Amino acid sequence: MRGGRVNRLELTGLTARPSQVWGGVRLVPLVREAPVEGLRLHREVYEGLGAGIVELGPRARYVSYIPHGLVADWSGGDGTDPAAGRRSAAYGTQFGGDDAPRAVPLPALPHHRMARRRPGDRLRFLPLHLALEGYLALHFGGPSTAWEEWSRTALRDGLSPRAEDAYLGRSVRGLADALRIFEIHPGQCGVMVYVSDALAAAFVVPHPDDYRLLHASLVEDLYGELVHQYALYGAPVPRVPVRIGGEEHIRDLDGLRSAARAQERAWARAHDTLFARELLDSSYAFDRVYRMGSFTLWRFLPPFVRDSGGQHIGETITGHKGQVAYLKTFRLSDAQIRRGHLLRTLAGADWELDRAAAALGSDRRELVRRLRAAGFSALLKGGVRDCPHTAENRRKPR
Repeated sequence: MRGGRVNRLELTGLTARPSQVWGGVRLVPLVREAPVEGLRLHREVYEGLGAGIVELGPRARYVSYIPHGLVADWSGGDGTDPAAGRRSAAYGTQFGGDDAPRAVPLPALPHHRMARRRPGDRLRFLPLHLALEGYLALHFGGPSTAWEEWSRTALRDGLSPRAEDAYLGRSVRGLADALRIFEIHPGQCGVMVYVSDALAAAFVVPHPDDYRLLHASLVEDLYGELVHQYALYGAPVPRVPVRIGGEEHIRDLDGLRSAARAQERAWARAHDTLFARELLDSSYAFDRVYRMGSFTLWRFLPPFVRDSGGQHIGETITGHKGQVAYLKTFRLSDAQIRRGHLLRTLAGADWELDRAAAALGSDRRELVRRLRAAGFSALLKGGVRDCPHTAENRRKPR
């Protein structure tokens, strides 16, 4: 992870097509007028049950469900030249065993790093896990100052271990059927997945051939708790009516074609205005993971602002002009947003409870309660309850 910036996501060059509705799931196809030149993605399938260990460093490991990896190829091959681009296209789709809401058995073989260079101009990375590991590592080191309220474990090990729950796409009711039933548009390079009209995920690739062969892999992705609940308990979403022509009289095929294109443009504007705003209007903290020629792989985190609607973590590959070639996002639950907000506030206050409470507009007692409710009880000493701060609680450098 090198470098960083704060910016917005821009899906320039991608156009939304009319939505495809199946029960509570709405798919919005994204098409490109022309593929992104110089980059292709293919899928690397792993044997076993899909769980794995990722060795992040000499003493750090990440354990999660990992059904497949993606290999980014910027060698310039188009997938047809046996010398330059033999492995540049995405190959195959493989489904695992029994459907299960969660599958995190102990893995046997480790993966080395979230992103690892392969021979030639290729990089293997684990889709979504770059983003999830970035969220789990948020202020992972714990208190930077040895205030007396923090436990020895917190000062020694920080937030280790840190765990979050996620659900497989197969357990999101209606998603597998929607992906199977609806046709893929010509030029389609991505999709926005909505559940009960809440944005669940965005997925974008550089080339239509890559998307065609990675489309079904969305059921193997991870989705947040809120998405799973919306799919399970939500009602079917309304279809968006398409009316061509309106009060105008269409007299020939040219008129029909013109009216259809006008309706497509109207739908694209409506989607960008009504549906995708929570993803596109938010500012993100981007961390650079790897530079690949003229492309850069980033992961990003939201501002963790409470009561601001849905917030997403994710990863993206951009070109030198900032064009999004690849994108995959994960919608955080309200509880995950609250945990991120708490950790950022604590770090900003140098982990001093009184200062953090003031920044949150509450008092020390309420902050302690919120820390325990968020699952951070192990960070606090056992004797820290709702008592007010005393003069004996002095700062000690670590």
